[in-house]
Amino acid sequence: MGHIQTFDDVLGMIKRRWLLILLVGGAGILLSVFVGSTQPAIYETAAVIQIETPVVAESAGAPVVSNTGQVLQLIEQRQLTRESLLAMIDRHGLYAEAQGMTSDQKVTALRQSVQFQSIASAAPQGYGTPSGVSALIITTRFLDGPQGARVANDFAQSILDQSTEGQAARSRETMRFFVEEESRVGQEIVTLEADIATYKNGNADALPAARDTRQDEITALDANIRTLDQSLVGLEGERSVLENAANLRAVEQRQLETLIAQIGVLTAQKTALADRRAEVRSAMSRTPDIERELGAFDRRLQQLQDQYGVITRRLAEADTSQRLEERNQLERFTLLERATVPQQATGGSGKKLMALGVGVSLVVAFGLALLLEMMNPVLRTGNQMLRQLDLIPVILIPDLPLAAAHRRNAPESRNRPSDGVQRMVMIAAAVVLLLVVMTAAAVIPG
Repeated sequence: MGHIQTFDDVLGMIKRRWLLILLVGGAGILLSVFVGSTQPAIYETAAVIQIETPVVAESAGAPVVSNTGQVLQLIEQRQLTRESLLAMIDRHGLYAEAQGMTSDQKVTALRQSVQFQSIASAAPQGYGTPSGVSALIITTRFLDGPQGARVANDFAQSILDQSTEGQAARSRETMRFFVEEESRVGQEIVTLEADIATYKNGNADALPAARDTRQDEITALDANIRTLDQSLVGLEGERSVLENAANLRAVEQRQLETLIAQIGVLTAQKTALADRRAEVRSAMSRTPDIERELGAFDRRLQQLQDQYGVITRRLAEADTSQRLEERNQLERFTLLERATVPQQATGGSGKKLMALGVGVSLVVAFGLALLLEMMNPVLRTGNQMLRQLDLIPVILIPDLPLAAAHRRNAPESRNRPSDGVQRMVMIAAAVVLLLVVMTAAAVIPG
């Protein structure tokens, strides 16, 4: 800061530059006060909606809890759509005085003037359950207090209407959906069970359940075939003996014919048993494939039955919710406090702008004074000489008016840049001060 290092130096600077500080600071303060006072007054009001979210315990044990936060979010999004805001603007004649505003600008201005604030519920929340909401505050900020109150109450009433209609519509849609799903899945189960029965009837001989029976049948068939083979061997031996005899008597001839007939019968029986054994073995070879198909049928049937059970349970819950909604036992939206016409404007940007302008004006005024002092670093006191040159002055010559006049007339004094800057700043501050006064006189009536 050069030679400005102590409080006495600051006081000396103020005494020397008091006119500059007064003009610059005064002009800035007057300009800040004028601009802050011309800011429009903002009227703020709010409507409060109370939300009761009772938890109704079912006999099965699980509670019925409504996700009120999600419901409110959906309602707010619908309220702030372009169509809803345009309808609100038309109903209340908002921004009618602004002839140059387009529809999009009006919608944006209304969105910025309305605020929805949710108040979290103080009730403890279980793990995994959505957070509760106890109230919704609808705040509006308008230049016209009665207009802001009407808009806030209109938003609140719209939310109440949409909440009632939304609950009833959700209950109806939920019931309709689960009834349709129950009918669809039930029909799929009936169709699949019919397909399973048809498949089992078409492959009854190769079903996995009859595997042991078929194995026993094959064992019995093998035993019978072996018995027939033994009988055929004996009969074939007797027939060979008779056929090799030279002269057969009539009795032996009849015995040979009988043997041939018995051999034919036993051969036919053996062929029938062999064919049956082949059929059983063929059926047994198809059993693994049939078992896989039946397993796939069973898994599909189990999935449908599980799905049917879930749908039935959800349908019961939806029916309970619908009955609770009909009896007004779910979340209830109540207009706890209507928005009233504000009696006075809220503290807004005008006062803040005034305070900021005053502070900036003072800082700029002192900053200019300090800048001019730094541009003209003159040692004016004995303490400054001692600090800067480490010399103790022997004698102090006061600043005589005649000497000051001679200094002003000196060529080197007239060419100092700090004096020119100071004069320009003072002239500019005086002009600004004059403009502010003239503008205030023209704006303020009377």
